[in-house]
Amino acid sequence: MNIPIYQVDAFTSSVFGGNPAAVMPLAHWLEDRQLQAIAAENNLSETAFLVAADNAWELRWFTPSTEVDLCGHATLASAHALVQHMGVQQPELVFATRSGNLSVTHSHGSYLLDFPAYTLTPDAVDVAVCDALGGMASEVWQVEGTCKKLYVFEFEADVARLAPDFAALVAASAFNVIATAPGDECDFVSRFFGPHVGINEDPVTGSAHCALVPYWSSRLGQARMSARQISERGGRLDCTLQGDRVFMTGEATTYMVGEVSLPL
Repeated sequence: MNIPIYQVDAFTSSVFGGNPAAVMPLAHWLEDRQLQAIAAENNLSETAFLVAADNAWELRWFTPSTEVDLCGHATLASAHALVQHMGVQQPELVFATRSGNLSVTHSHGSYLLDFPAYTLTPDAVDVAVCDALGGMASEVWQVEGTCKKLYVFEFEADVARLAPDFAALVAASAFNVIATAPGDECDFVSRFFGPHVGINEDPVTGSAHCALVPYWSSRLGQARMSARQISERGGRLDCTLQGDRVFMTGEATTYMVGEVSLPL
C-alpha cells in the first residue's frame, strides 16, 4: 500500500519556519493503531489524515503519541496540500473533525481558518508549574473542555526566556501550558508546551489561539489582533474574534512531497 505524503510548513511563507505537519490523504480509514504508528514514524508535532466524504473531507490529527481533538497548523497544511497538490479548486474547504465542521478559505496563497473560541475560567497560579517553566506568571486561566491552561506573563521577554524542565512540568500538572504576554511588535506573543501529548514545545499552535484570541480580545478591547508564537522556528498569525468563532489567517509552503510504503 502506497500513500502520498506532503510535509508542509504552516503559518509561514518560507521553509524551515512555522510549524511542520505531514498530510496524508487516504482512500479509506486505516486502523487507529496504524494511524498512530505512522504519526510516530513521521515524528512531527502533527500528522493529518484525510478521507474524502461528499463535499467535505474527514480529518483527524495525531501527534507522535496520541490523537488530538483540534489542530490548527495541520488543518492549514491539509488545505494547502489539497489546493496546491491535489487539484482542489473550490475557495472554501470543509473538514469534518472531532471538533465539528471547520472551514478554511484560501485566496492568493493565504488561508483563513474558522475555528471555535474556547471559554476561559480563572484559576490559581500554580507555583510548582511556574518553577518548572522557569518564570512566575501573573494570571492563570483554565481552557474549558481541554487539557490546557493559559499562563499570562507581564512582558514578552518573560515568555521568551522560559526554559521548561519538562519532566518537572509533567509531574507538577496534568495540563499542557500556553504561555503568553503582550507583544513588543504585535498585540500578543505566546509559546506552547505540550509534554502530555508528546510535544515538548510546539512551534506554532493554531488551537492555542482559540484560547489566546478570546483572552486578548477581552483584555485589549479589540476584535482584530496580530500574534506571534516565539518558538525557535516562530510563526505569525492575524486573528479576529467574531462571537464564538476565532478566525486565523496564515500562509503555508511545501517542504517535501513523497510516498509512504506500508505492508498490506
